[in-house]
Amino acid sequence: MNAYSGRIAVVGDRSPHVRSHGRVPGLLDRLKDRDNLDLDVYWVPTEEVDEDLKGFDGIWLVPGSPYRDEAGAIAAVRIARENGIPFLGTCAGFQHAMLEFARNVCGRPDAQNGESDPDAEDLLIVPLACSLVGHEDAVQVTPGTRAAELLGVERSLERYHCSYGLDSSRMDLLRDHGMVFSGYDDAGEPRIAELPDHPFYLATLFQPELAGDGTRPHPLIQAFARAAGGK
Repeated sequence: MNAYSGRIAVVGDRSPHVRSHGRVPGLLDRLKDRDNLDLDVYWVPTEEVDEDLKGFDGIWLVPGSPYRDEAGAIAAVRIARENGIPFLGTCAGFQHAMLEFARNVCGRPDAQNGESDPDAEDLLIVPLACSLVGHEDAVQVTPGTRAAELLGVERSLERYHCSYGLDSSRMDLLRDHGMVFSGYDDAGEPRIAELPDHPFYLATLFQPELAGDGTRPHPLIQAFARAAGGK
């Protein structure tokens, strides 16, 4: 059987203090045997993001905010979105995917992240009503979406490590320009976003890389890796 290959850029400021950073390489490596995927994984610090990222087959914007270079993180999302490169954004990756879309698609160049600029006038990313650092919480998955297809359930328990999320009052701004919110918590706050017309674009406020004991990749990670590997 032929192996499927792909080059994945893991964008983030790698740190031994960020648990997900220790998980990501091992999870992608396990897919070599599990899904016959021969993946080359490259860490790209946010301050080193440039147009060369177009040469990758997949881009994963991983947790670890505030990033050393917010503009670099947002550029990584833009490159994936504009060039049809499979994209996964988790935790801070979700937050910056929403910022990129608001700024570059919705015409809100001043949309800001409350974690890095709490006094900005146009805050898109705001403190959560209750911090989710180290918590698990339920996600209601919207039927008929890519997330529902990949997860295979209508309700999923997911692990978080964040204190900021999308201001839910701004969802219509993003929806009106094509963003689909395909997962919510029990209070109706957005937890998964996707672009249906993109080959593969998913962003989750939760961290699928922290699911389980790290030996079995989460379904969303499997799907991202398969998309990047051309399967």
